Amino acid sequence: MSIRMVIADDQASVREALATMLDLIEDITVVATAADGQSAVAEVTTAMKDDHLDVVLMDLRMPGTDGIEATRILKGRFPDLPVVVLTTFSDERSILDALGAGARGYLTKDAGRLEIAAALRAAAAGQAVLNPEVQARLLRAVEKPRTLEIPAGLTPREVEVLRAVAAGLSNREIAQQMFVSEATVKTHINHLFAKAQLRDRAQAVHFAFTHGLAQPSR
Repeated sequence: MSIRMVIADDQASVREALATMLDLIEDITVVATAADGQSAVAEVTTAMKDDHLDVVLMDLRMPGTDGIEATRILKGRFPDLPVVVLTTFSDERSILDALGAGARGYLTKDAGRLEIAAALRAAAAGQAVLNPEVQARLLRAVEKPRTLEIPAGLTPREVEVLRAVAAGLSNREIAQQMFVSEATVKTHINHLFAKAQLRDRAQAVHFAFTHGLAQPSR
């Protein structure tokens, strides 16, 4: 099944190159491109009315409505539509702002065609996508002093699972680390997602870091 997508980037050369490059991949179809966040929202809204859309590839720094605000607007209108950020910026603030706005993935522009395509497929399938550089940035960020905030209702076991998710571990790896079954891990994740009102693992990463619950990997 073809993945239908919209690309938003203010640089025409980048936007056109991405569209051409990704459209050549058999299971990806670029239905529209946009030069800013406002246009991205309009193109996505049109595409969602006419047919369906599987994912949006969003730049961050754009004139007028930027990628953060556009992502926030799109997630408000289409909560289940995944947005993957593709940007030159990999600082902690940009990453956390994007994840907080609802982005399901975050890639830097040195990502290759196959990496971008894989991220789009993963996001369309409901998975969170953070490339290694972004993950490393988030892990380094937790070394800064911050106040520990355990949200009311979250159990110590759920905090442990949340920390593992923020460290990039899969359900199987978490199960092995905690000496429990994958089914038990899934149950903990479902509970903490419900309590913290999280939609996916990308939001869980943002939640963990902003509440000082994440730990760097050892």
